[in-house]
Amino acid sequence: MDFGTVLEAMRPDLKRVEDRLLEETALEYPLVGDILRGLIGAGGKRLRPLLVLLAARAFNYDLDRLVPAAAGIELLHTASLIHDDSIDHAELRRGQPTLNSVLPPEVVIMVGDYMFARSAMLAASTMNPRVLAVFANCLGSICDGQLREIFAARRADVSLDDYQRRIYGKTAALFAGSAEIGAILGDATDKEIDALRRYGGHLGMAFQIVDDVLDLRESTDHIGKPAGHDLRQGTVTLPTMLFLQNRLGDASSLALVEHVLTESAPGDHEVAAAVLAIRRSGAIEQAIELAWQYVEQAREALEAIPEGETRDMLAALAEHAVERHY
Repeated sequence: MDFGTVLEAMRPDLKRVEDRLLEETALEYPLVGDILRGLIGAGGKRLRPLLVLLAARAFNYDLDRLVPAAAGIELLHTASLIHDDSIDHAELRRGQPTLNSVLPPEVVIMVGDYMFARSAMLAASTMNPRVLAVFANCLGSICDGQLREIFAARRADVSLDDYQRRIYGKTAALFAGSAEIGAILGDATDKEIDALRRYGGHLGMAFQIVDDVLDLRESTDHIGKPAGHDLRQGTVTLPTMLFLQNRLGDASSLALVEHVLTESAPGDHEVAAAVLAIRRSGAIEQAIELAWQYVEQAREALEAIPEGETRDMLAALAEHAVERHY
């Protein structure tokens, strides 16, 4: 089964989540509401809400319980992106203008906080204390990941363990929480809930590694933000780490990449040259290899849930996390 087949099968249910998201972003402030709806509308494949739905689908699949939770997860993700863009001073997200490109910083932070509040209200509407606990843990992990990124900025000595802990917090924790919440609301057993949480975590790690690869490999038109954005911001991602620590370039290219990473305002030509050096070094291929290892761990976790179409769908979703690289 391929990922396109999964999306087609789940399209009607995801439409219900989409409708709920649009309701939640219908604010009284026209400019803010328009931008939020643009951000929501450009939200791609809705992988996190899809994960909530699929995690429940193998058990007790009750959309009335699942849709608010799935929408809440996506709003939590959107709120984290708003704050992330504010910290990074990003002007584009998913090809759309960010809030901080048109609004004062204090307003952007308040809008992000409001979206966090709305997401929490949706989680609370499930009337399930265990869901609320998972949701709160996700929020804490996202903040931890963001703080780790801030304090590690423009450092060339970030370790693989530091990187993995950071991306688990920023990205994988929400994937893990999405799967766990879906399984809880689907009345899965504790063993199945634990397996799906681990599946989601491994999926999220693979997904973020590929995101880091795409940031270096693709154009602005493809990823909706300038290529090499992480490097310019001083954020060490896996391909850059592998390039520097495994010394995959000559002395001049290693010095250039380290300079761009640690310099507060590198020039466009320096960023472009550094990106090209990493692309040509084999670091991207090594990063993708690690992403596939996480996909394999995700597949292994699925062995604890019943065989059938839903398990096949979850396996296809895990493979998609890396296949979108090609």
